[in-house]
Amino acid sequence: MLMPILAVVGGLALLVWSADRFIDGAAATARFAGMPPLLIGMVIIGFGTSAPEMVVSAFASVQGNPNLALGNGYGSNIANIALILGLTALLSPIAVHSQILRKELPLLTVFTFLAGYQLLDGQITRAEAVVLLIVFFAMMGWSVMQGIHQRGDTLGNDMEHELESEPAMTLGKAIFWLLLGLVLLIVSSRVLVWGAVDIASALGVSDLIIGLTVVAIGTSLPELASSIIAVRKNEHDLALGNVIGSNMFNTLAVVGIAGAIHPMSFSPEVLTRDWVVMAGLTLSLFILGYGFRGKGRINRIEGGLLVAVFAGYTTWLIFGVIATQA
Repeated sequence: MLMPILAVVGGLALLVWSADRFIDGAAATARFAGMPPLLIGMVIIGFGTSAPEMVVSAFASVQGNPNLALGNGYGSNIANIALILGLTALLSPIAVHSQILRKELPLLTVFTFLAGYQLLDGQITRAEAVVLLIVFFAMMGWSVMQGIHQRGDTLGNDMEHELESEPAMTLGKAIFWLLLGLVLLIVSSRVLVWGAVDIASALGVSDLIIGLTVVAIGTSLPELASSIIAVRKNEHDLALGNVIGSNMFNTLAVVGIAGAIHPMSFSPEVLTRDWVVMAGLTLSLFILGYGFRGKGRINRIEGGLLVAVFAGYTTWLIFGVIATQA
């Protein structure tokens, strides 16, 4: 049991560090290629912050543990909204100014309900996974168009300030960190999945529960760090954009890649418990962030409520495991 625990702890630590290096290298390389800051924020950073979930879920599915992959994707979405945005709003209320984010919030809500529709029959087939990937690539195409043609959006301004605050990096160094980060992401994900599956087997709990809790929280740490740093710099749109982009990637690409590799069958609780919580949080984020009567805003009280929801959901999972083993 000691080795799997060390594998999970060490794998998560290396995963977070390598994801950070990967994002730095990718963003710097994109700047050398002349990519606009808004496009870097929407595509490069969004991909980078979701890279841990993608690689972990892909390895889990390859090794025959698709429920771990599904739990990682949905659990990360729940952690991103309830834990990360909740904690961030407690530190500093999040004001939404970006028109891009106002367009992305309803899209994320639609994608979430598409995921719920696919869960109705208790499985995600390879064909359904391919649908998710097609929608994902369509969304990426839309993001590229927005990043190229949308000028003056506050999200792009926040991203430009963030890039300017980073230490100067040569092209060679940027490519080095990009490749090293990617290699270490793969290695750490392999170690993490091995440890998580062994712990689940030793404790007699499902891969899904481990994915929804330990793995999901761990792979969401890059979003937590970037959102807190962004809001402390008064870059509120960037903090929210990190979460929205990551959740889109998780819902479409993370689950889509895992399902394309290995079709998933799961218990009814995934729909009636986990998806319901994820959908409720996504709908709440849409209502709070869109700002139907003005600018969207998540204040400290609402942030505290989000954190309370995460604590309640995690407690629900723990008591469910205890009841099963009793």
